Amino acid sequence: MFQIDQIRTTFPLINQGSQQSPPLAYLDNAATTQKPLEVIQRIQAYYENENANIHRGIYDLARQATDDYEAARQKAKNLLNAAKTEEIIFTRGTTESINLVAQSFLDAQLKAGDEVVITAMEHHSNLVPWQMLCKKRGASLKIIPVNDAGEVILEEYRQMLNDKTRMVALVHISNSLGTINPIVEMTQLAKQKGIPVLIDGAQSVSHMEIDVQALDCDFFAFSGHKMYAPTGIGVLYGKAAHLNAMEPYQYGGEMIRTVGYEESTFNTLPHKFEAGTPNIAGAIGLGAAIDFIQKIGLPHIHQHLDDLLQYATEKLGNIQGLRLIGTAQQKTSIVSFLLDDVHPHDMGTILNESGVAIRAGHHCTMPLMRRFGIPGTARASFAVYNTKAEIDQLAEALKKVQAIF
Repeated sequence: MFQIDQIRTTFPLINQGSQQSPPLAYLDNAATTQKPLEVIQRIQAYYENENANIHRGIYDLARQATDDYEAARQKAKNLLNAAKTEEIIFTRGTTESINLVAQSFLDAQLKAGDEVVITAMEHHSNLVPWQMLCKKRGASLKIIPVNDAGEVILEEYRQMLNDKTRMVALVHISNSLGTINPIVEMTQLAKQKGIPVLIDGAQSVSHMEIDVQALDCDFFAFSGHKMYAPTGIGVLYGKAAHLNAMEPYQYGGEMIRTVGYEESTFNTLPHKFEAGTPNIAGAIGLGAAIDFIQKIGLPHIHQHLDDLLQYATEKLGNIQGLRLIGTAQQKTSIVSFLLDDVHPHDMGTILNESGVAIRAGHHCTMPLMRRFGIPGTARASFAVYNTKAEIDQLAEALKKVQAIF
């Protein structure tokens, strides 16, 4: 059963924060999540007992570190239901994963007059790489518009797809609005025309079950730090056929097979895209975070987050002068809002005095904010350890904001 009190005790920062006065209500999980004790201890155990470089050493420590690093890759493969372990590439996070695809996959194919399609709600990390590549190649970046609720307009998307479209890059869950995009239908529409699809799963992979084979997406990217794992580690899933055909993203040690002064040959997957000493501890910590998530169960986590969203929507909706930004029928775990004429940064500062930690600003989605005619929002985002009592704390703190202004 889902035991929220027990879950909270496994997060040291959350547990300690609950003892403060006022208690900490950490509601900035779309930016980064806190780490459970088992992840922290697993990283510590690596450095205390197993620290060695991987893949090349023949001594026991090196073999153990290699086994644990590759075991984490297997866990990521299982989490996404990838067909092959070598389709899992460790990166620094979603941003590097998307840049890898832009530079190693699309750059070689894109030419003047071609088009890349993204949504209007993309994080800058799934916008700027394609924007820069289109400028470099004389291609066009096409934007799927969103309606006033923050939902993509599917009919506009259908009309955009044509024989010039070389890539579709879609966010699964909007980090600003919480909108859950219909990626199954959107991916199918692209695949019917033979267009490759990348999905930004940074916000979704710790919220719901993902099956990249059923989705038939070509690439899927996520970050560890948004799913209870360390910073500086992430995953790019790519279909093996694509990855084998792509040129390496970086050059150096480990990604080579042979090196001479005149030429070099490259390693097999996945090592071809993991140049240099990787974030070994980060990968092992990611594996521990995946174990943590699966122990609780993604369906239970998703239900808990939906319950919190419904409660927060009702609670905040009762505050006079509060305006919700992003009211999609399909959304989860994020509420973005404005309150009267109070600037979001001022709101965040005052909420902090009441122990409430939220994000204020444009959330790395500046074009989306302009779409709604606003400079930014205050954003509360939920994770597995959050409670309805913390939402009550947020609501009471917002009433203090109104009183001050």
